[in-house]
Amino acid sequence: MISFIVPAHNEEFELSSTLAAIHGAASDLGKPYEIVVVDDASTDATPEIAARADAKVIRINRRQIAAARNAGARASQGEYLFFVDADTRINRAHASEAIAALETGYSGGSARVMMDGFVPIWGRMLLRGFSSVYFGLNLGAGAFLFTTRRNFDVVGGFDEQYFAGEEVYFSLELKKLGGFKVLREPVVTSGRKLRMYPAKHFLRKFFGVIVRGPRGVRSRAKLSLWYDGKRERHLAQEPAD
Repeated sequence: MISFIVPAHNEEFELSSTLAAIHGAASDLGKPYEIVVVDDASTDATPEIAARADAKVIRINRRQIAAARNAGARASQGEYLFFVDADTRINRAHASEAIAALETGYSGGSARVMMDGFVPIWGRMLLRGFSSVYFGLNLGAGAFLFTTRRNFDVVGGFDEQYFAGEEVYFSLELKKLGGFKVLREPVVTSGRKLRMYPAKHFLRKFFGVIVRGPRGVRSRAKLSLWYDGKRERHLAQEPAD
């Protein structure tokens, strides 16, 4: 069985598209699958939307992405674990190529990322530069990660001392077990953070986290980009000509 684990906090505007994409990606793979949505302290319609999409819903009150992913893994039944963020769309190629990688001995993997809708030019430049370095180091993006249950258990899941960047440490631990596969076809994730914040504010917060290193992500205190709870009120659309 394949378990798709979706951590979510107040994702009523993105979640239905994400779950529909997962159903579409998994429906003709010839393997049973389940979707587990981890509702982490939502105050909107997130759990109801998940239930209507035939997802198993579990609830926690941690406000931490690593804890939500781990809770979903514990509640799931699959041999293959796919972690998909609530604002990220995957397709059949991602699912089939991930399974093929795991069946040929890779310890886990991820995929490159592209943003939906309009993204300002400074955001596109930042994403291009960051992606060149990050994926050049063969690290996994938090938007989409996959591994086997055995490997997940061996590395101890996601390290809950980190409130951001936990995917980096998860990737590094998996790489100790074998090859780590970053799929060439990008998943599509929300570019809302790059639309919602002015460049100066975003870049100050983003590079501040990088400069502070591991100590800076062991608390939510200075991680407002990840934890301020702001959401777009609708799915992003391309601007009119």
